[in-house]
Amino acid sequence: MADQRCIGIVGCGNMGFALARRLTRSGFTVLMGSRDVKIRPHINVEITSIIECIERCSIIFIAIHPEHYTTTLLSPLDQNPTLFDGKILIDVSNHLNNQLQEDELSNAECLQAGIPKAYVVKAFNTISSFVMESTTAGESRCVFVASDHPLAREKVINLAREMNFESFNNGSLRTSRHLETYTRSLFPQWKLPIIIVLCVLFIWSCITVYMRFIKKKTSWNQIFLYVINGVLCSSAITLLALVYMPSNLACIFQLVYGTKDRRFPVWLDRWLLCRKQLGLLTYFIGLCHVLMTLVLISPANYSSWFHPTFVLVSPVRNETKFIVEPGRMTAKGELASLMGILTILSMSLLALASIPAIGNLLNWKEWRFVQSKLGTVTLLLAIGHVFAMAVPRWVTLKSWRIILTIGFICVAFPVLTILLKFILWLPCFARPIRRIRRGEIRKQTV
Repeated sequence: MADQRCIGIVGCGNMGFALARRLTRSGFTVLMGSRDVKIRPHINVEITSIIECIERCSIIFIAIHPEHYTTTLLSPLDQNPTLFDGKILIDVSNHLNNQLQEDELSNAECLQAGIPKAYVVKAFNTISSFVMESTTAGESRCVFVASDHPLAREKVINLAREMNFESFNNGSLRTSRHLETYTRSLFPQWKLPIIIVLCVLFIWSCITVYMRFIKKKTSWNQIFLYVINGVLCSSAITLLALVYMPSNLACIFQLVYGTKDRRFPVWLDRWLLCRKQLGLLTYFIGLCHVLMTLVLISPANYSSWFHPTFVLVSPVRNETKFIVEPGRMTAKGELASLMGILTILSMSLLALASIPAIGNLLNWKEWRFVQSKLGTVTLLLAIGHVFAMAVPRWVTLKSWRIILTIGFICVAFPVLTILLKFILWLPCFARPIRRIRRGEIRKQTV
């Protein structure tokens, strides 16, 4: 009969030995199975044949490459068909491709199909051998457990916790298709937001270069901080509007469709799903804008923010004394600074609420209030910041020339976003949207 505290490991590679050391420190007896016992290094773990390892253990880690499953695991079944009966096999492998085809099976599913009488569990594939041996590594320590057998899944979840990992029930073995490709993906949820941010920065860089250097002939010495700071300001408010515009479009599509069951267009669906990442990137750009402004703020760079400096000449004892009164901030400078401070504080609260550890402390209504209502207030404050800087100059221009200023261009899209949100809050639109989201079908959809 198999020892319940004896854990088997098939495979004596880096991952196999890392598992052995971790299990030993966690108080388990470890038995490793190898195709050639004699050439394996001597460690404080018993190494035996693969067949004996499987026979003596009820829980076995499969720490070999998937291409060796047939020769290492399936071949012994010809001699002993009951070898794997009732055994829990933990598959720790990952798929070589970044994405599986629609009908392609995962490594764990192939193993289950080859050994149907075993209980195959997908787990520990997201943990590297380095993290397995280290207690201070900064990588993820989350173990996602998937299996078609609930009892085996629960046993592996408890095993992971005894090994001092955070374990999560990931459902059936079919989800292993995602788990095996997850570790080979490079920021899959951040690609679209980063592309959007880079496009917005490029567009505003082109507009700013034209306005500052081609139209006004500004000195190129100011390009590294002053000009880039202007690009960041315009980009931040544009991106903030891009975070909240898709919710308006979703409401419009639901009103047009008359039901919540019809899917949004693909482009809108992807836009909605990347709002969190887009918001965090917006917050980062906003912080950079604040830091650059703190470095640059002075009457020389922002002359309209300060009262002019007065120089008084006073003769005292046949001497000429220069008395310089420092210029204080104008109403425009103070209002723009106030709006900017409130905007970055509101954005900080939104960023904090997006952290899972903090978001989990909020119920659905609280989280929705922060992300929706406070987000709208943040966009309004950002618009107020731009208006405080741009309106004093607009009043000196002819009406048609206002639309050619950077201030008007960067505030047009955010204002449109806010107006749409306020319009959709009107009872004539809000009530139908509320009824649709509760399941009412207003009209027959095609």
